[in-house]
Parts: sequence; structure tokens; C-alpha cells
Amino acid sequence: MTQIPTTTNPNWWRDAIIYQVYPRSYLDTNGDGIGDLAGITEKLDYIASLGVDIVWLSPFFKSPMRDFGYDIADYCDVDPMFGTLADFDRLVAKAHGLGLKIMIDQVMSHTADSHPWFVESRSNRDNPKSDWYVWADPLPDGNPPNNWLSVFGGSAWQWDTRRKQYYMHNFLVSQPQLNFHNPEVQKAHLAAQRFWLERGVDGVRLDACVFHFHDRQLRSNPPALVRDTSTVTDVNPYGMQAHIYDKTQPENIAFLEQLRAQLDEFGAVSIGEISSDDALAQMNEYMAGGNKLHMAYSFNFLTPVFTAAHIRAQVEDFERRVEEGWASWSVGNHDAIRVMTRWGGPHATAGFAKMVLAMQLSLKGTPCLYQGDELALHEADVPFELLQDPYGITFWPEFKGRDGCRTPMPWQAAAPHAGFTTGKPWLPVEPSHAAAAVDLQDKDPDSMLNFQRRFIALRRTMPQLTRGEIAFIDAPEPVLALRRDLEGERSVLAAFNLSNAEVTFDWPATEATDRLAVDGLAGDARGGRVTLPPFGAWFGLERAEG
Repeated sequence: MTQIPTTTNPNWWRDAIIYQVYPRSYLDTNGDGIGDLAGITEKLDYIASLGVDIVWLSPFFKSPMRDFGYDIADYCDVDPMFGTLADFDRLVAKAHGLGLKIMIDQVMSHTADSHPWFVESRSNRDNPKSDWYVWADPLPDGNPPNNWLSVFGGSAWQWDTRRKQYYMHNFLVSQPQLNFHNPEVQKAHLAAQRFWLERGVDGVRLDACVFHFHDRQLRSNPPALVRDTSTVTDVNPYGMQAHIYDKTQPENIAFLEQLRAQLDEFGAVSIGEISSDDALAQMNEYMAGGNKLHMAYSFNFLTPVFTAAHIRAQVEDFERRVEEGWASWSVGNHDAIRVMTRWGGPHATAGFAKMVLAMQLSLKGTPCLYQGDELALHEADVPFELLQDPYGITFWPEFKGRDGCRTPMPWQAAAPHAGFTTGKPWLPVEPSHAAAAVDLQDKDPDSMLNFQRRFIALRRTMPQLTRGEIAFIDAPEPVLALRRDLEGERSVLAAFNLSNAEVTFDWPATEATDRLAVDGLAGDARGGRVTLPPFGAWFGLERAEG
């Protein structure tokens, strides 16, 4: 099979919107309580109705599921719980028929410990794959070779009795780190990626792509000058190190160039997950020259910090420091507390969600939306005895892990388990989610779901919001004010109230604008003064001269 033509516009992805699907929790069609590929295929019409362009599928590959698919045992097959390769082909065919593109997760830095590569590698020290993973002798006192830590807790080294050596793992003990310094590892990954590109995949999301290479000398990391709380919580000691040797190594540049060359053969795109001590520096390196990543995102909008100053700083810093790159702005995904709870608090309403979406889609970059945020879902409260995420179990109770954002999609308010499954769901359906189900919101013109559809449709008519330059205007906290300028088009001005109290401020430039009505958002500008109700927003079009 060959890929369908992408488009005549090589930068089509800059105008696109990404929608992330977490397959385990989207729709279960066989009653086993776990979502599947057939369920995603069944809901592609719904996804298309949102107006998005790219469907990012979290891992569906063969896996022991200790990290729920991010521990891969076969890069070129579908796990039976999700279906078959034929199911995947049907999904791609239907998506393409609807004008949707399919992006898959590529988890390259590590495998499952049940992967045949690791089974062979750990069997002894002289087998053909003995150097495919990161192995190290103990120090004379038996300790690991250095101080590297795992993101998921404890040392990044695990003793193996077969080889009488330590192997490295940046995440779970059952996720051994591949040795990218071995060219055969790189070739194997490129071959696996080609397998999916030939099946019609339109893009890849590179999970943990700063973790591919490690320091060959195995030097210990120094203490962090400022504790990192953007990628891990403050209860995790991982943030106490400056991670300059266990990831973000310079050798990754050449590998990303190889990966990009292969993607270019198929007209496919890439987006990289950047989690490092200086994410913008890595983004700049990984996108420079137009021959590595197409887009990248960091965790800076996935933290609890929600101020106009913070949002402005992230975008301005990106524009200043990432000279040749393109941002993907995400306020929610499968690793973060849902934005309604994280930024809005327990009592946030759909009005808050509408403002956040409009703000996100007004920034310069490719937006990435997470399933369920179109319904304004709050973080689910999963009790300890029902937790599945090993990350949350380790750091309970101060950190509850990622299960709260991964609970099943609510499709039908009155159906058992909100229409997700006829069996017992792998995670419980949050009761408040059923009241926000798709079937109810679909019929309500004022719902968050229908607002998202309308705003995305409006955005498509305004190239200023996709390709225009961005500039922020000084405004009092909690107001984020900006303008988008594109040659040949009237400039768009926009202001967002990030608080639950009315705000009024002076913006003289609004006197020369025509109000751009956005159904579902309230705000007014008169006489150079802007008034925004709680979580309100205002849009204006600059008047043409003459």
C-alpha cells in the first residue's frame, strides 16, 4: 500500500488542528471494557464533525500494557486487545475518505522487557543484540554506574542476574532503554516506521524523543540549579537533577535528520514531545534547518500555572528562541490533569472551557486537542483501589498519576458506562462525565461541543489565525491581549479574561476595529475600552484604511 497524496501545500500541517485519541478509552466494540480500533473507526464521523484535520492515536501496538502501550513488544503489529492490522487498515481508509489524516505514536527510546530484542540482549553478553540496550557494569561496591534517576521513581538502573550487569530504564523497570549509539537500533526503528508509512500513516508523534541517546561515558548528572516542576511534580526527586547526561545528547540530531528524510518520502509530518531542562533550546536544535522535526511541544501549558503573563512568556520565548521551528500548543493530553480542573478548578463551567479553546486556537502554532476536552470534562476522581497507572501508584497520595484524564469517553448519558462499553470498563466512568455526554451536547446549540465546532469553522475562514504573525499587547493581569497580522488581510485583535471576575481595560487600537462576533463568547469594546465578563473574550477586525 502507498500513502495518499498529502496536499499541494507542503506546509499544510501549519494550518491543521490535531485531535488526540487515547484508544483504550474511546469506544469499546467487543465488550471487554477496553477501547479498540473498530471503536475509533466507528467514531471517525464524529471526529470529522469537529473540524479537525489530524487524528493522533496513542499506542495500539503489541504490548504487555504495564505502561498501557508505551511499552512496546512488537513495533509492527496491533495488540489483540485493540484489533488487527486489517482493523487498522480499515481505520486509515475511512479516515482518508473523510479527509482526516492519521498520526501514530512512535515510542523509540525504550521497549517492553518482553520485546524479543531485549529477551535476546539480556540472555548473555555476546549475542547479536547484546549491545542493543544500555548495559553497564556495577561500581566496585556493587552500586549502579551513576546517579541517573527514573522519571517514574527510583534509580534508572536495574540489576540483571543473567548478565550480572545493570540495564538502564528512564521510566518503568520493565521499559529497558535502547542503545541508539548502535546503528542497528536506528535502522530497526526506521524500518518499523517505514512499515506504517507504507500502510498510509500521515504522521508520527515522537514520544520522549529527547531520551534516544545517553552519554557514552555514563557521567553523573549534577544537581539542578532550579528544581524542574514543568515535567514532574515537586514530590518526584527526578526534578532535582540537571539532566544533561541521561538525555538530550547531540547525536540525536543526525538520527532525527534520517527520520525526517524518510518522512519526506511519504509527505508525512512529525511532532516531537520535548521534556528537558531547557525545552526551547532543544526545540531550536531539533527543528533548525527544516530537516528534522516539523513541530514540537513542551509541557509548559500542561502545568497548573494559568496566568496571562505565563502564556504570553511561553509564546514570546518560543518566537524569540526557536528561530526556524513551529510550535504545537497543547493544554491537555493523556499525561496531564484535565485542563478544566488544572486551570479552571473544581467548579469551572463550560464558559471557562470556551474561552480557553478560543485562546488556544488564537495562538501562532498548530493546536493539539485532547479527547473529551470538547465536552469540557473535569478530571475524574479515581480511588486508589481502582488506579491502573503505576506512576500514580508509586507517588500516591500527593500525585495520583494519569488515570484521571484517561477515563472513558461518555457517548450516551443514559446508557450503562455512558455508552463506552457493554462490559466492565478498565477505568470507571466519572459520574459527572455522563451528564456531559456527546448525545446531550450534540443537541444543545450552546454546548461546549457545538461551540468548538463553530469556532474551528470560524478559524478556517481566517488565515490570520493560522499563518499570521503574533504580537501581545500590554494589558493588566488576568487579561491576555494579542493581535494576529497577515499581509493582505485585516489584522485580528483578541482579548481573553482568564478570571471569574469582570475586567475592563484601555486598548486604544480597538477604536479602529469592527467587532467579530463569536457565538458563545461575551465581550465588548467601545471608545478604546474593552470590557470582558468572567472568562469572557472579545475579537475584532481592524478596519481597512480608507
